[in-house]
Amino acid sequence: MTTPFPFTAGQVLTAGQLNNISTLIINDKTDSYTLVAGDVGERVIMNKATATTITVPNSVFATGDMVMLANKGAGTCTVTAGAGTTVSVSGSLALAQYGGGTLLALSASTFIFFPQSGVSYGTATGGSSSSISVDGVNYTLLSFTSDGTLTVSTAGLFDFYIVAGGGSGGVGQSNVSGAGGGAGGVLTGTAYFSANQTIDVGAGGSASTTQNAATNGLASVIGSTTGALSAAGGGRGGGHNSATSGGDTNAGNGGSGGGTTYSIPTNLGKSVADTIQGYDGGQGSTNVSVGAAGGGGATAVGGSQTGASTTGAAGGAGVDVSTFIGAVSALYKSGGGGGGGSTGGAGGSSVGGAGGNGSTAGTAAAANTGGGGGGAGYGAVNAGGNGGSGIIYIRFKV
Repeated sequence: MTTPFPFTAGQVLTAGQLNNISTLIINDKTDSYTLVAGDVGERVIMNKATATTITVPNSVFATGDMVMLANKGAGTCTVTAGAGTTVSVSGSLALAQYGGGTLLALSASTFIFFPQSGVSYGTATGGSSSSISVDGVNYTLLSFTSDGTLTVSTAGLFDFYIVAGGGSGGVGQSNVSGAGGGAGGVLTGTAYFSANQTIDVGAGGSASTTQNAATNGLASVIGSTTGALSAAGGGRGGGHNSATSGGDTNAGNGGSGGGTTYSIPTNLGKSVADTIQGYDGGQGSTNVSVGAAGGGGATAVGGSQTGASTTGAAGGAGVDVSTFIGAVSALYKSGGGGGGGSTGGAGGSSVGGAGGNGSTAGTAAAANTGGGGGGAGYGAVNAGGNGGSGIIYIRFKV
């Protein structure tokens, strides 16, 4: 039984009606809706798979009137102030699926909305801002291509996508190719921020012709205290330059591991996060004058080269971030670098650097891709390619 709101003068109520006085009428809505006076004391529940609004009009409600609002649809429902009205809230007026709260009229044109469904999305500024839509839900996207600050204006939830810097490719020499660098690690999720956050975008690893001087990529980090969110930098690719120091360079561990080359081909670079942030580098061959292995990528291991082929192996595949950032076409990050050879291996997902061809250096990965650098080819002492720097995306619903 539902309460017979609104009551009328002289109406006789039954015991059952009185016992169910807290059982409010539910008004299901399947499209954007403007509240009416008859909604007072009832529940207005939106049910639509795409974004909608519930508009609060002017001069319809009296002081003290309350309406319970909720959203059970997959699309975000935003409580919107109509012309001449203000709606204040501590949090967000955007109701995610199963979110809700109570709207209270302080006057005919002034309202407070009290969220009752847990934490809502917050608001912030920083980086490069754009408006995006993902599956019918509207967001503000903040893109950080360099270090900065996330300035939080309203505490709440924020979705994040962190890409670390990629590792450098390995050095080559007269008869040994350099392996591809590992891609920067990837970390994604949702976090609650109540204060400003430091943004640290990891640099790509630096390649070198000096053995053991090539470097891993650096981590990309949100926050600077305990609980900071961090993606690990990619591992450097293995190399070999006996002309300068007479030994082998092991592959580096990282978000994704670097590939390996001749001499210690089984010491492949490992993903430090056990494939949570990336994958291992490929295994190199025990033969000289062959192609080297590829670096690991965000979604696949680097290619191995265990035979006698002179072609370098490809870097591991990267990850498509287009769904997160609302792009209309695929946009890949964190592909592993290709191994060097007489013909260099391809960079993973076209964002890792390609391996060097013969006596040429490896190709660097582009900035803000998190790609691993390509390994140098064999035929002369050459450096691998530098790793690509990372990028951090943060979005919140509007």
